[in-house]
Order: sequence, then structure tokens, then C-alpha cells
Amino acid sequence: MKFTDGYWMTRKGYQLLSPYEVHDVRPGNNSITVYATHRHLETRGNTLNEPLMTLEFSSPAPDIIRAKFYHHKGSPRKGPSSFDLLHTGNVPVEIENNDEFVSLTSGDTKVTITKKHPVRITYTYRNRKLTGSGTRATAYVKGENGVHHFREQLGLSVGETVYGLGERFTPFVKNGQVVDIWNEDGGTASEQAYKNIPFYVTNRGYGVFVNHPELVSFEVGSEIVSKTQFSVQGESLEYYLIGGETLKDVLGNYTSLTGKPALPPAWSYGLWLTTSFTTNYDEATVTSFVEGMAERDLPLAVFHFDCFWMKEYEWCNFEWDERVFPDPVGMLKRLKAKGLKICVWINPYIAQRSALFDEGMEKGYLLKRPDGSVWQWDLWQYGMGIVDFTNPAACQWFKDKLGALVDMGVDSFKTDFGERIPTDVAYYDGSDPHQMHNYYTQLYNKVVFELLEEKRGKGEAALFARSATAGGQQFPVHWGGDCEATYESMAESLRGGLSLGLSGFGYWSHDIGGFEQSSPPDLYKRWVQFGLLSSHSRLHGSTSYRVPWLYDEEAVDVLRFFTKLKLRLMPYLYGQSVISSKQGIPMMRAMLLEFGDDPTVDQLDRQYMLGDALLVAPIFNPEGESIYYLPRGTWTHFLSGEQVQGGGWRKDSHDYYSLPLYARENSLIPVGNVDTRPDYDYSDGVTFHLFALQDGASAAASVPTLQGELQFAVQASRSGSQITLTKKGDATNWSVLLRGIPAIQSVEGAQVSETKEGLLIQPDASASSIRIQLAE
Repeated sequence: MKFTDGYWMTRKGYQLLSPYEVHDVRPGNNSITVYATHRHLETRGNTLNEPLMTLEFSSPAPDIIRAKFYHHKGSPRKGPSSFDLLHTGNVPVEIENNDEFVSLTSGDTKVTITKKHPVRITYTYRNRKLTGSGTRATAYVKGENGVHHFREQLGLSVGETVYGLGERFTPFVKNGQVVDIWNEDGGTASEQAYKNIPFYVTNRGYGVFVNHPELVSFEVGSEIVSKTQFSVQGESLEYYLIGGETLKDVLGNYTSLTGKPALPPAWSYGLWLTTSFTTNYDEATVTSFVEGMAERDLPLAVFHFDCFWMKEYEWCNFEWDERVFPDPVGMLKRLKAKGLKICVWINPYIAQRSALFDEGMEKGYLLKRPDGSVWQWDLWQYGMGIVDFTNPAACQWFKDKLGALVDMGVDSFKTDFGERIPTDVAYYDGSDPHQMHNYYTQLYNKVVFELLEEKRGKGEAALFARSATAGGQQFPVHWGGDCEATYESMAESLRGGLSLGLSGFGYWSHDIGGFEQSSPPDLYKRWVQFGLLSSHSRLHGSTSYRVPWLYDEEAVDVLRFFTKLKLRLMPYLYGQSVISSKQGIPMMRAMLLEFGDDPTVDQLDRQYMLGDALLVAPIFNPEGESIYYLPRGTWTHFLSGEQVQGGGWRKDSHDYYSLPLYARENSLIPVGNVDTRPDYDYSDGVTFHLFALQDGASAAASVPTLQGELQFAVQASRSGSQITLTKKGDATNWSVLLRGIPAIQSVEGAQVSETKEGLLIQPDASASSIRIQLAE
């Protein structure tokens, strides 16, 4: 939201009141309160009839500075007045207060407020300036219509780039954009977003989280080109400046505040196949898909039933349409006997024709208008009402309906929608509808995730969710929403996923082949490559099925190749997902998370790191051409074994069985020997691929159990012409494949054999350490 008219003027109807000089400072045990005037006080009389701004600074956790600014502190804010944060108390801090400034230091992150005109707020990390606000930047904005706002403007340095703010499909670098944090169902082709997160990071190594669930308006180098501005309506503003040694640390600190991503179950990483949206299907159709996949040796992990598993006009009644599914319990048993998990589509809306509508209306479980009537409209479903998740009884009611499905055999829910939440409503608990608009999805997904944990157990819950707000990463998995079957939409989907990853979300998926329309075979096969090298992989569409044989026989072969590749990579991928859950960093990482010291990566949005070791550059054109950037170092193509030197751009062409998929030097990647399912004993027969280990470098990899616990680990180190491999744990059936390593002279403690990929080192049964002497 813009308040100025160019550099000099204020827009008509607004008055900006900014701190001019500090009148008083009150240090607390772990906080400071600063009182600032809006002009210089020449006499005592100037204290009359004048506003004062209150600036509070504290720290809920090391390297996180909380800033809260007030005009009138007593103005009421109905719930949810803030997000549900995990650290709400103050930690010990260092405070310095002298004639020139007052400062507060938490960990290595510090805020300094100058006392004399002009008041400046400066944030530093280990004495390195991150950002800050100065003259006319912080402001209470009085509106002549009685609607007031608070805004902050934090400086952008030359070359500083901004990322995040949720799953945004607009340009990856947010500089120059106007972003309103307001959940909407806008598809992937617009500035609207399903997952709006008032949190951003920059390439200078810090993050900013605005702790307001309601509409937050961002002007990212747009209203003032050297500032990131954010504003909210009301009498106060609260935000957190988050520091860290690296951007990974910043994300870790942010998710310590808002919640770490839960670890999805291992089975969820396999291939998902759906009925698609408006296609016709019954048990015979579903069985033909499942058996067709099996006959073609296409490993399938999850089958999803989209909307029409329920009767039309009755979404949601949570009952199978008996016209096409007369024996749902038997059908689910038959599908699960084939080794499948089952997912069904739901949303938080109850259509008037649903048998649940009258029940929900009678018991007060649906959102109401201010006059007490049930809020309804005809968009999406005729006479649709919305479940009021601020009512504990409504939450339990919703859980009970889903619980019956879980008892029947359902393992997961696609929690669709949650964005179309009206503001002309009255909530059971009195919440402000404007503040609840974005926050609604948090309550919705939390209820469903909790139900799955209650029924299936911790570690077995997995959603396929479309909407989210800050903290939503605790309830994975999320997918990108409605995309078109075009290369452009495939690329915009990736931009959205990378932005979401930089907003604290660990896991992300998208509709392979595109949702709207039907993709040509070429696009389908390229999207399969991208989809099977994402954290989660789902074939889904709108008006047509997504089974590969409907495209061509080569599509079958391509899907088989990349599905089996992902399954063999599960020891690595699941290990990386454990790291994502513990550290709060995404599996699909924007390049700057791994190579923040390389300025070239700041703009890269058509490639990513899958975990810390694999670089993926999907192909976005029918010619099979790829233009991508390899940072400095030795890179080995994971499929072909070609070794190239980074530090520049590359252009090459690939058939449907290849794409730029490179292993980073000094990487140790565990690869399994199972390509039929995602959930297996990753330690049994695992081979550690050791890539281009440099002199003086080391590499390590661990193999988790299916519960995410450490099973065993291998470390490799090189000193001169000697490589040492050390095992930790009880596994005996393991090996190491040397890739991009010079010829060897001798090996102690293992047997050596030559393969087309490299030299295979198979340890002796009793060996816990192996020494490899390289040829001179």
C-alpha cells in the first residue's frame, strides 16, 4: 500500500508521523522501550497535544530481534492478533545505553537506535550491517477517513535481492513488486497466491517476519526503490528481524519461531496417481489404472480419488457416491492389498445438499453472517457453507467424519481450498474476520493433520494441501495448485516452489503434466523429469487422465526410468528430508541457499539443488535444450558420469531420459538397491557414490530408518593420494562407488571391481575403516 507521492509528497488523505528524536529510554531486564517524539521539543509546552511513538525491542530467541511499535497501545485487537509462535518469552540480551544510542544484542544480531535527530534503527550481524530504517521510514499513518496504518521501511542495499513472501509465481526476485499477503484462489498464472507468508529473506543474509495474520502490504523496492516497505492497518506493528551466519541459519531461526516442518512418511515420496478432476471413473477405471501401471512396471505408491468420489452438489458429505462405488470398503481393501496408500479429496466447505449441512447449521458449526444466518454462496458448490474451525465442537465434528474414512482405509487427505474465506462473517470465538482470512487455513490443515496423527500415529500423517499461512509448514505436504499444461506454467510452478522453500516450507509438489488442459507428449515427459526430481511427485489433471500410455509408449518408459531413479535415491532423499525437518530448510533449494557467496546465483529460478548434493535444471522447451549455471567446482553428471568444471554457464541438449542432474564435488550420496517402492530398508545393500573428492576435503552421509532416526553413516576424507572411508553403525551390506576419482593403486580392507559408473569398493565383513591409495 502506497502512502507517498514521489519522494517529497504524501498522498492526499494521509498524514505520516515518524520518530524525530528519542525523548526517553527505559531499559528492562531483557528489553528496551524507546519513546520518540515526532518533532523537536523546544519547550515543555511542546509536550502538549502531541503524539508520541512507543518502540519496543526484545528477543524471543538468539539472533531474533522483536520490534513492536505502538501509537495507541490500548486499541483492541480481536484474535488472532498474531501467529501462534513457539518462542514468546524473552531471552537474555546485552543492552548498551549512552548519550548517543541505545542497543540490544541477541546472539550475534544487534539493533541500535540513535537518540538524536534523525532517529535511525540499524540491524547488524557481527558488526556487519544488515538493514535499518531512518528518516521518515517508520511511520504511523493517519487517514482522514479514520482508518489508520503503521508502516516500516527497511533499507535495500545496492545489489540486494529479496525472496520469499510465500508461494509466489511472479518473478523469483521480488524487487520492484507489490505484494499483498492475502490468500486467494488465483492459480499459478497470476500475482495472487494460495500460500501468502509475511516473511522474506535477502541475499545479505537476514530475514524479516511480520507477525500479523491479516492483510500485510509489501512494497518491495517499488514505492521507494531503496526500501522494502510493509504496512498493516491499525495502531501497532510487530515484526522480527532474523539473523544468522548463513541463509540456512536464518530459515532455521525463523522455523524455530513458527514451527519446523513435520517429517512426512517415507511412502509419501513415491509416485502418486489420481483419477484427475472432472474425468469419469469408477472402481473398474481405477483398477485398470492401477493394474496398467503394474503391468508396465511403473511403481505406484499412492492412489488419489479426486472430488467426484462424492456425489456432485454434495461436497463435502464425506460419503462415497454409491452409484459408482457401491463397495468402498471392499474396494479400498483390494487397492491396499496391492501395496497402495489411499488419499481422498476434501475441502472445508459443506454444500447445502450435503446431509451434513443441516447438522452443521443446527449445531452452530458453520460460519455465520453478523445477523446470525449461515454464510452461503453458490460459487464452487451450490449453497455452500464453511466450517467454523474456531469452534472446538466443529473441529471434533470434522475430525469424526474424516476418522470414519481413515477407519475405512484412507491414509491421507488432499486438503484443497481454504483460500476463499469471506470477511462478512462472525466467528464462534469472536475472531476478527479480516485477521482470520489468511489464518483460517492454519486451523483447517491443523485439524486434518492432527486427525491423521491420532489415527495413524506420529510420523504417518501426510496432507496434500493447497493453502497455507505462516506456520503451515508444520503440516506437509503442499502442492502448487492449478497450473496450465504449458512450459511457461511449468517454469512458474518452479518459481513458486522455490519461493515457498525460502518461506520456511520443507516439502513441495506440483501437478505433473499441468492441471488445466492436456499436455502434448513432449511436455508430459519433460514434466515427468521435473516431477520425479521434486520432493513429492503426483500425476494429476483436470479434464483428462494422466496415465502415461495415453500419451505414447515412450512416455511409459520415461516415467518408469525417473520413478525408479527416485526410488533408488530414497536413502539420500529421505535423509535430506530428515535434515529439512530438523533444520527448517527446504529439500528443493534455491541456488543461493547453497552458494550464497556466488553472486551469479542470486537470480537463478530455473534450476535448484535437491538436497545439498544434487543440482537439477529442468528442461522448459520442446527442443530439449538447457541453459544452466554450474557454480565453481567439479561437477559429475549423475546419469552419464561426465565430469565438468563449474564457474560458468553451460548449454546442451538432452533426450527424454536425461537432463542436467549433477552431483557436487566432495559429495557422498547413498543410493539404494530397491526400485519398486519408496519405503524400504535403506541400509540394506546401499551404495555410497563418492563424487570428485578433493585433496584436503571430506564428505559424509547418513542413512535413516523409516522413522527418520540415524541408522548408520559413512565418512570419506582425502589427504594427498590417500582416501579413508569410515563406517559408523552396524550395517554390513554396503559399498562405495568412486566417481570422478583418479585411478587407485591399492585398497586395504575391501575388494575392488570395475563398473560402468566407476570403481566399486566392497568392504570386508569385519572392516569399519577402508584405506584407498590413489595412483600417483
